[in-house]
Amino acid sequence: MKAFATLLDRLVLTPARNAKLTLLADYFRTTPDPDRGYGLAALAGTLDLKGVKPALLKELALERLDPVLFQYSYDYVGDLAETIALIWDGGAKERVPSDTQPRLSEVVTRMNALGRTEVRAAVRDLLDHLDHSSRFAFLKLATGGLRIGVSARLAKQALAEMSGENGKDVTEIETLWHGLTPPYTALFAWLEGRGEKPVLATPAIFHSVMLANPVEDGDLEKLDPRDYAAEWKWDGIRVQISAFGGTRKLYSRSGDDISAAFPDVIDAISFEGVIDGELLVGGTARSNSATRTFSDLQQRLNRKTVNTKLIEEYPAFVRAYDLLFQRDEDIRTQTYLDRRTRLAGLIETAPHDRFDLSPLVAFESWAELDQLRLAPPDPVIEGVMIKRTDSPYQAGRLKGPWFKWKRDPFNVDAVMMYAQRGHGKRSSYYSDFTFGVWTEGPEGEMLVPVGKAYFGFTDAELEVLDKFVRDNTVERFGPVRAVRAEPGFGFVLEVAFEGINRSSRHKSGVAMRFPRIARLRADKLPRDADRLSTLLAMVEAKA
Repeated sequence: MKAFATLLDRLVLTPARNAKLTLLADYFRTTPDPDRGYGLAALAGTLDLKGVKPALLKELALERLDPVLFQYSYDYVGDLAETIALIWDGGAKERVPSDTQPRLSEVVTRMNALGRTEVRAAVRDLLDHLDHSSRFAFLKLATGGLRIGVSARLAKQALAEMSGENGKDVTEIETLWHGLTPPYTALFAWLEGRGEKPVLATPAIFHSVMLANPVEDGDLEKLDPRDYAAEWKWDGIRVQISAFGGTRKLYSRSGDDISAAFPDVIDAISFEGVIDGELLVGGTARSNSATRTFSDLQQRLNRKTVNTKLIEEYPAFVRAYDLLFQRDEDIRTQTYLDRRTRLAGLIETAPHDRFDLSPLVAFESWAELDQLRLAPPDPVIEGVMIKRTDSPYQAGRLKGPWFKWKRDPFNVDAVMMYAQRGHGKRSSYYSDFTFGVWTEGPEGEMLVPVGKAYFGFTDAELEVLDKFVRDNTVERFGPVRAVRAEPGFGFVLEVAFEGINRSSRHKSGVAMRFPRIARLRADKLPRDADRLSTLLAMVEAKA
């Protein structure tokens, strides 16, 4: 446990990516099995401590501390794990010396072997005997949010680094990843040259996707449009269908298995191979039904199971972009146009209500494509994808073969209404902001919340926002602060967002897609901010 705790401490204080990579590779290289495997699982988000939930940890903390004092402490620190680690008092119990702290694997195995009635006492005992650093690490594992600036991709890159002269590539590691489980002993043996390449439990595995770069000023001027093809960029989620030997899987772009949430798509797979595409709700072009918005798709996302009613109300389908494997033949090295020809033949034989082919967009110049991008034929289109016709399918984000050119974002001026502390490096700042616009209420003009954003501003601007919240808090709701927001006094934010739809889940009746703070409008008073009718007009314009 001590080695993992030390790693977390160092990662929190190390902002540079390459330095984090070195720390991770050293940890994987020097830590024995199975500890490093459980550490890897924690970093990659695949570790689950059964029965150890944040609510239980808070209850245990309140056994030792006055509730009001705990709430003030939690609000000040901004992170549950760090708060409990700092305030925990083990009483008269003697802490275990650092060199005899329990191993990470021992902690994970013990916690996951406990019955439901045994968890509370075991967690309390462990917190009493761990030193501060290890206690913090355990609490981070239990709450499931490390927030140390390490992505699953970076952890896998560190595995490639630690393989050293064995020279394993991160793409090869990612291909294996979703067929393996913690503590990954076979994976480490292969990385170190002590064992054979792991045999996957399922043939329908996830393959790393090819990503596009956003079009920036000057990018297209250097390129000949005759060398590229264009497709519409649809507002769904990127998915990969993998089907082999009777096993059929649906993966998200990051490799998460989402098959259980979309049985209607899984049951319709009638081919073998690997398809890259967009998951959408509504009807395919071949079934002559309208493709619906991202907010409709959200009704199906992040569910472990779905009922018949949900499937009928929000039917899902896949709009295919690319073909990686046809049956067991790897065709990723073929050109984009050759792969697309094969894909078209495969989709033609697939069920028409669940699969269609992403249409090509005809254009002769970048200026013509720009006009099409700005005025697409369907409101669910958020721009165009530009793909070099001779490009192979290569994992990662290479500069040149593929570009994404989104529509210009929507912009509104909104008023800051609420703020909350961030996490990790931002735990000391109010950095999550809820904003609203004006509408007519029972007693006249009132602000109604329309969104929440926590990025888009610089560190210097964060200092300004944080100071405003501290100086102008008018109410407290747990960790949330309501700030002064009146027609003549408040903080106006220019908010950019990719799309907007009606939503019955929000009081305002609208939901923004990817909102971010574009500018701080110190030059405007709240009374000059936009009205809800402006956002509703945007929805109507889309329709």
